Amino acid sequence: FVVCLVPLASLIWRGFYGDLGANPIETITHNTGDWTLRFLLITLAVSPLRQWFGLSGLVRFRRMFGLYVFFYACCHFSIWFIFDHAFDFADMIEDIVERRYITVGFSALMLLIPLALTSNNAMVRRLGKRWKKLHQLSYLIILLGVLHYLWLVKADYLEPGIYALIAVVLLLQRVN
Repeated sequence: FVVCLVPLASLIWRGFYGDLGANPIETITHNTGDWTLRFLLITLAVSPLRQWFGLSGLVRFRRMFGLYVFFYACCHFSIWFIFDHAFDFADMIEDIVERRYITVGFSALMLLIPLALTSNNAMVRRLGKRWKKLHQLSYLIILLGVLHYLWLVKADYLEPGIYALIAVVLLLQRVN
């Protein structure tokens, strides 16, 4: 649980010392989005790391990492909704419809909701084999998340490109 809070604590610390830059809301929004992608890639990396290096102990943390994804995605969305749109639903919906990067990011968040709701032992038992099928949505979610980031940036594609490359490697590994 502590691992999840370290990036958030770092932001709070930086904010306390006035180190969030000229646009602190943008810094916080981007930082929570970055951590959403990072935790999603970590979650998707568990199976390949187990196969490639025999790190079978990581499997017990996969669900927790997935919930970190949802936590940071909710923080990312909430900051955007509260500070960029001041709780104005009409303005938010207009932004979702008009900006394609927001459309795909919002779509990814909506797809994360059923994954988070079914990430407990009772739902795993209740859904049986359908649980695994449902959680394969994470493959689409990572693509939408990377696309959200690629379409957001205007000039420097290096960081979203790195995320895209890692995502492609992790997804291609599942094809074999």
